[in-house]
Amino acid sequence: MTQVASGRIGLAPMEGVIDVVTRDLLSADGALDWTVTEFVRVVDTRLPARVFLRHCPELEHAECATSNGTPVHLQLLGSDPSALAANAVHAQALGARQIDLNFGCPAKTVNRHDGGASLLRDPERVHTVVRTVAEALAPLGIAVTAKIRLGFDDKQVALACAEAAEAGGAAHLVVHARTRREGYRPPAHWEWIGRIRARLAIPVIANGDIWTLEDYWKARTLSGCTDVMLGRGMLADPWLARRIKHWQRTGEHLPETPWAARAEVLAAYAQRMRMHLPEKIVVSLLKQWLNQMRGRDDEAARRFTALRRRTELQAFLDGLTPVMQDDISARQGVAIGMNG
Repeated sequence: MTQVASGRIGLAPMEGVIDVVTRDLLSADGALDWTVTEFVRVVDTRLPARVFLRHCPELEHAECATSNGTPVHLQLLGSDPSALAANAVHAQALGARQIDLNFGCPAKTVNRHDGGASLLRDPERVHTVVRTVAEALAPLGIAVTAKIRLGFDDKQVALACAEAAEAGGAAHLVVHARTRREGYRPPAHWEWIGRIRARLAIPVIANGDIWTLEDYWKARTLSGCTDVMLGRGMLADPWLARRIKHWQRTGEHLPETPWAARAEVLAAYAQRMRMHLPEKIVVSLLKQWLNQMRGRDDEAARRFTALRRRTELQAFLDGLTPVMQDDISARQGVAIGMNG
């Protein structure tokens, strides 16, 4: 691969996974350009402030950003245009600087209650929701964006849904490269995102199955998109955004992310989460994250196998970072990578 023009990188929302601590840790190196919260579920009433603050504690910061200044966009999910608009205005009053609308969640419970990807069956509903929220936010100077999939079960509807979001006033559109029916099963259809990008004037952002630098290049090439959004790939490799930005700047490849760097992120996550959650829950969350890492890293897979039955937090953390020569070498690699 050769050096490529710079593009923005966002961190995708993942329900029950990408919380305020995860956003802060993954954005700490400055390689992410923005992050998006887990969705706030809107039904038919204006939600109290505590609900928004629970999903997005960054609202209490002047710029609604992580500790290093990476912007945080608040995501809403629902199907009632008026209720979504009212809650978007309320969120702005609480400090939100950008509102994102979720038309991509594939969860059966969400779809059964007429949320997320279920709206992709009818492009007119997508248009109405986006337009209503955009019109409510326009006087406040706040942009609305949207995230979709390639339709509910028919990719042919994806173009119409994308055009509906643009016509409604979306400032940009993130497209996950699968239908709702396809869930997260490979492959991701990046070429279909290219069809959407060719039809829209607003920025289109490619999302789905970007695990490596090579995947990033393929996604950009097939979709034609300059910007991407990373989800599970950032959990599997916390250096992924850094790796992409380094290549954009220099055309050079960073070395593989050492185990010590992965373990350091997991340990930092545990130390912050244990302040307000029972230790058994923290261990469960660590296993969830380590499970994402193990499919892409042999050492993570070995540690997961060794630790998956552990329930005590300190024992789990000790198992992540035993004093071994390979860890010493890995830490030296961390220092080299951070200076590279």
